[in-house]
Amino acid sequence: GVGGFYEVLGEDGHTYTLRPQGKLRRQRVTPMVGDRVAFEPGQGEQHGWLEAILPRRNRMDRPPVANVDLLVLVVAAGTPQPDLMLVDRLLLCARLNAVPAALMVNKADEDPGFAHDIAAQYAGAGIALFVASARCGDGLEALRAGLAGRTAALCGQSGVGKTTALNALYGLDRPTGELSARVERGKHTTRHAELIPVAGGARVLDTPGFSLMELPLMPPEELAPLMPEFAPYQGQCRFSPCAHASEPDCAVRAAADFGAINGRRWARYVELLNEMRERWKNRYD
Repeated sequence: GVGGFYEVLGEDGHTYTLRPQGKLRRQRVTPMVGDRVAFEPGQGEQHGWLEAILPRRNRMDRPPVANVDLLVLVVAAGTPQPDLMLVDRLLLCARLNAVPAALMVNKADEDPGFAHDIAAQYAGAGIALFVASARCGDGLEALRAGLAGRTAALCGQSGVGKTTALNALYGLDRPTGELSARVERGKHTTRHAELIPVAGGARVLDTPGFSLMELPLMPPEELAPLMPEFAPYQGQCRFSPCAHASEPDCAVRAAADFGAINGRRWARYVELLNEMRERWKNRYD
């Protein structure tokens, strides 16, 4: 959607430009990229009308997409510096919204060791992992196979190579940007989310980059069950419930100490837990 108009891909393969009917605005329902909709095509040069949004299988507020089979989080093994706290927040939101997720570590050619180190931090996270270089083509075949026949949304910081990866994967020619030389951060080239049908029956969603994201407010004790790495140790802690932070005889913390759970991933969880505790304590302020 751009400027109050929405482009819809019809079952006949044609693209239609639509405006939402007034009832949708009154209901404060906003169409999302990936929505399945009912619509009335326009006549001649007239735009058509978007009449209804069909029930969603799932949705994400950031990036704002719906009905996705896979959320591919993209980070760079180089510049811009990967924000793994953002990755963790996105993974938690994906689990909350029943959206399967994957992690693509792009630009592996810049620092292969760093790329594999990032992927290793998520080895127990229950997600598909891809180490690749969109610029060199390395690792793209595995990613292409993972996306075949699915609706997948690529998301992450600006400049990590989401659009470059889509161009390399499917022979597209979408505009890409360069990193800012001053701050080594990506410039916003993709300005709105867009669904693109590609070869192999897949649909990919290119989304604008972002760097800030807040988890939805929840009781702090609801964070730990969203961490797949913690599941094997359920019921083994001295205290129940256990927040798996500073409690004595915590099986999860012991696993992190011994390397069975990645220690840096656990440390970021504790940081998110403390943040949620503070927000929950001040929720009525």
